[in-house]
Amino acid sequence: MKIFNEERASWRLAQRTTLHEFVDFLVGKTGLRRITLAFPQQSVSGYTWGEVPLLEALLGLVKDSYYSHYTAVRIHGLTEQLPKTVYLSHEKRRGETPHKEAPTLYPQEKIDEAFQRPPRMSSNQVELEEEGIRVMLLETTYQEGLGISAGEVNFGGDRPLRLRYTSLERTMIDIAVRPFYAGGVFEVAKAFENAKGQLSVNAMRAMLKKLRFGYPYHQAIGFYLERAGYRSSHVDLFMRDPMERDFYLTHAMGRTAYNSRWRLHVPEGF
Repeated sequence: MKIFNEERASWRLAQRTTLHEFVDFLVGKTGLRRITLAFPQQSVSGYTWGEVPLLEALLGLVKDSYYSHYTAVRIHGLTEQLPKTVYLSHEKRRGETPHKEAPTLYPQEKIDEAFQRPPRMSSNQVELEEEGIRVMLLETTYQEGLGISAGEVNFGGDRPLRLRYTSLERTMIDIAVRPFYAGGVFEVAKAFENAKGQLSVNAMRAMLKKLRFGYPYHQAIGFYLERAGYRSSHVDLFMRDPMERDFYLTHAMGRTAYNSRWRLHVPEGF
């Protein structure tokens, strides 16, 4: 607004011209483009100059946002699928997340109750009909940007895209925790197979501990690693951690099989 008022005379604008009117003029007559996404929880908007790839443009609409889950799986080249949902995440602000000195496992009855129900999935999403995709905006626990990186990603277009997204290790944790945001447990298992040779299992385990979950996700991750044929030394990193609870690979599986080695319920026939 300050610049608009200071430059009004040099731009030869009438005194009655408002900033809103001026921006509308620029959008109509120049390369300025307005982007607005009406998410149910909040509407976000911004501007680009000319045609900007959607994945780059979305990052400018939500401060400190990054791509996660199935979108990050695609960025890391771990799936041949072309997901129709884009997962855009941002952390809660410092202080909005209760601090936990040490992770405390939930009681067995609470774990059973939670995982026998369907997962709580975000409804904070918007359909982009022209692009044929859905954008889901996820709010995550404040983790000081743990495992979030930036880099150039080449999807075969005219140029690489400059994106913010979860690192490979953080991505594998996120999709093991919420497989319903990554195409389901079969897609997660395939991603673990495709990540062999790239994934630092030691770094992933250290990151998992920093995330301080109240559920024993190390049992699910260890199971995925073993199923994908990782080295026994890598699998043993998770096998050595205490297994004090029975756990579930995902929510509301229906008929299941029990893997006693990992104390884990998995879909029957998985």
